[in-house]
Amino acid sequence: MRLLRRFLPLLLLLAALAAVWWSGWLDQLSWTGLATHRAALAAVVADHPVGAPALFVALYIAVAALSVPEAAVVTLAGGLLFGTILGGILTVVGATIGATILFAVARSALAEPLARRGGAVMRTVRDRLQRDGFLYLLSIRLIPAFPFWLVNLAAALCGMRLLPFAAATFIGIAPGTFVFASIGAGIGSVLAAGGRPDLSLIFSWPVLGPLVALAALSLLPLLWRRRSRV
Repeated sequence: MRLLRRFLPLLLLLAALAAVWWSGWLDQLSWTGLATHRAALAAVVADHPVGAPALFVALYIAVAALSVPEAAVVTLAGGLLFGTILGGILTVVGATIGATILFAVARSALAEPLARRGGAVMRTVRDRLQRDGFLYLLSIRLIPAFPFWLVNLAAALCGMRLLPFAAATFIGIAPGTFVFASIGAGIGSVLAAGGRPDLSLIFSWPVLGPLVALAALSLLPLLWRRRSRV
């Protein structure tokens, strides 16, 4: 019974992911789907100024918790439908909650048995993450080049604590998310013409450079602490 309780949330999450893939719902989370339904979605947002943002947050929670690869499309849709500021805020909130759900489920089911079999190396990693996990994760989150779902699982399997994970995720994803949202706010004409937005801007040096600098700054307290111990 204890084993069932530990693995049941993970099984439910996997079942939900399988159902989403099987239903074809992901086909709507595409550039074509966004272009096709853009006017209808904008009308829904205009008619439901409270319900539409809440629904978007719920959608992003599901996208993040199920590690749906089309998350970038949803982020851009947030900027397109709600503007840079509100779209960015809604995305950060939804992504943080969804990532925390995935983190908690994976940690509950898999972190303990992995720690038992990981030996001294895994114990060392766990100790460091429990002590300095917030700064490590914050620096990773600030750079959008790292896969979101992979970072969630890695932190969970290494035994990071829940609150530092959620805080580092919320703060760390904000800069990149607002960049995506700002692009989304200006892609209406591109989608109307049947094109795709150029996301290479995210990885250009004018955008990526400051994010890398922020990531480096976030590690300074950790480096200072280590130097003080020497």
